Amino acid sequence: MATSADWIAGARPRTLPAAVSPVIAGTGVAAYADSVVWWKALLALVVALALQVGVNYANDYSDGVRGTDAERVGPMRLVGSGRASARAVKLAAFAAFGVAAVCGLVLAATTAWWLVAVGLVSIIAAWFYTGGKRPYGYLALGEVMVFVFFGLVAVIGTTYVQTETWEWPALYAAVGIGSLACAILVVNNLRDVPTDMIAGKRTLAVVLGVERTRYLYLLLVIAAAAAVVAVAVSTTWWALAGLLFLGRMVAPLRTVLGGGEGLGLVPVLQQTGVGELAWAVLVAAPLVLRG
Repeated sequence: MATSADWIAGARPRTLPAAVSPVIAGTGVAAYADSVVWWKALLALVVALALQVGVNYANDYSDGVRGTDAERVGPMRLVGSGRASARAVKLAAFAAFGVAAVCGLVLAATTAWWLVAVGLVSIIAAWFYTGGKRPYGYLALGEVMVFVFFGLVAVIGTTYVQTETWEWPALYAAVGIGSLACAILVVNNLRDVPTDMIAGKRTLAVVLGVERTRYLYLLLVIAAAAAVVAVAVSTTWWALAGLLFLGRMVAPLRTVLGGGEGLGLVPVLQQTGVGELAWAVLVAAPLVLRG
């Protein structure tokens, strides 16, 4: 029987900065527009965290029942390791999605009802990343969807539920956050290329090959840096402080571009997540102070 520590590990804590960061960035833009609604920001945070945990458990369940996790290089998986039943992990995923849905409904009811459709699509996308008969995560589309939902939707959505207006800086911030969220997935898939090829899982890393995937990681970091400049141009030059996030990316870039593989890439997941969180905080802080 899985212990509480196993369930926490199964929720993949290293990926949670990808849920927190868009809410921080989006709230920073809302603050600059003098429209922060803190209780909505907190609800958006719950939605983001619940969706992230839900997609992690859903991925554990789907890959586990398919046998994709039979030979793993990375951290333990609940179903693949046999520590939890597939049914239990599936229910945990649905419970997390349920929390996201309830909090999302409150945000929609107090902002705009069309947000219900956005939330529903987000949950469906989370499940079908590795779920269903033709999961898009097996068709080299995982990074695209991460950019859309953990970048564009999460950041712009967080800003919109507070301002109820379109804010261009939110789009630029979404590009930066989405790029680094994609970088986390790129590293994860780079690590798993050998086992994914055996399992028939065609991630973007499998399609591009190891070397091109390493340069994709670099390109995403560059895109995130460019997004900082775009935010600064559209708000305050103090937002250029966000470029300091690059200091957190030196070590992971050295590992990825230096030929790191297998277990050697596991720390890069956390390092990239910390880099994304640093991007969000360093960009949002000046926006809050100057708002």
